[in-house]
Amino acid sequence: MAEPVVEPMPDPIPPQPPGKDSRGKWVAILTGALSILIGVAYLVLITVLDSRGPLQPPPPEALGEAAAAVSGVAAEAPPPG
Repeated sequence: MAEPVVEPMPDPIPPQPPGKDSRGKWVAILTGALSILIGVAYLVLITVLDSRGPLQPPPPEALGEAAAAVSGVAAEAPPPG
């Protein structure tokens, strides 16, 4: 019995010209380098901000009239319970 001849399937993606493949590779390299640069900049920024120590509340003078009004109301409030 003779086996049937199987023809190869045509390639679903036609071959690209050499210039297009090279451009896509450079775009991928550029975006990868940019994302690494952003990540390193973020880590440096967080390290600098974290090295300054814990946050301190602003002095009451910095808040102006609002701090006086809030502190006056809080002083007059009755204790819970």
